Amino acid sequence: MRRTDFLRLAIRATAALALALPFAAAHAADKIKFGVFPSSAALPFYIAQNRGWFKEAGLEVEEVPMTSHPLTVQAIVAGSIDGAANLVTLEGANMEARRRGTLKYISLNGQNSQHVIEQFVVKASSPAKSLKDFKGGFKLFSAPGPANIGAARAVLRKVGLVENKDFTIQEQQIGVHLGALQSGNFDGGYTLEPAATIMVAQNIGRRVETGVIATYLLGRKDASAFAAGAVLSDKFIAERPDVAKRFAAVWARGVKAAQTDSSTRGYLVQGMKVPPELAATVPLPRIVPVSELSAADVADFQKFLDIGTELGVIKEQIDGKSVVKAM
Repeated sequence: MRRTDFLRLAIRATAALALALPFAAAHAADKIKFGVFPSSAALPFYIAQNRGWFKEAGLEVEEVPMTSHPLTVQAIVAGSIDGAANLVTLEGANMEARRRGTLKYISLNGQNSQHVIEQFVVKASSPAKSLKDFKGGFKLFSAPGPANIGAARAVLRKVGLVENKDFTIQEQQIGVHLGALQSGNFDGGYTLEPAATIMVAQNIGRRVETGVIATYLLGRKDASAFAAGAVLSDKFIAERPDVAKRFAAVWARGVKAAQTDSSTRGYLVQGMKVPPELAATVPLPRIVPVSELSAADVADFQKFLDIGTELGVIKEQIDGKSVVKAM
């Protein structure tokens, strides 16, 4: 090949590459870092991820495992994550009360004895039949974070128990709850799904009562205790509104699938390490996109936040409408 021909080809190749690069950049997937705490309420995330719905929307969503809700809030404030699948609302609202414009919930998880997440469990061999039996120095663990242990303590006070007299309670990461019962170091605890389903199936634990926030703190078994939800940072929403809107649309699609298609529970096997034979039996909360909240839902949410203020988890009164956003 003559030098002139070589140079001509090189120039054409360079020009073609120059034209192709902007096109490729324009169609590159938008990257999002999303925090996931080990609760079955993260199912919409796993559905969307595994079915390729994020990819279809031009999104590349990275799962960032979170071990506690305070760490999730810190990660949002620091900008390490753009949102989270299941952040406790009391801790999210507390941050928003202290620092306005930090985060917004795009869906809320309603919990009660029908839509189960939080519950008290005991060792399978325990004689305890009700919460009132947690006496005689009963050793309890709690799901981590001020909101979880605060709710557990408040429920036990409601049934007439006295801490450090009838029972003791310590925060423990969700991943060690099963081992905590199995080892005999604890008599029972306040745990979440899917951990409870796994320990019951393995005959290590036994449920004592589910939906305790609705029953004892909101005062109605059929109330929706909106104790957690999916959240996006305000910075992410403001700086990347189109990306946030596309993410929220996919999330809503995942929510609908989670609640109408029982086969989606299978995604908990890989995501939450649920044994395959148990996936279909794991309870889910009533996940509600903010745009679909009813007047009764809004009232239940506000009452729960007010209780959080009474417990000292939220430092000052806050309007529930200020921490949610319909996308």
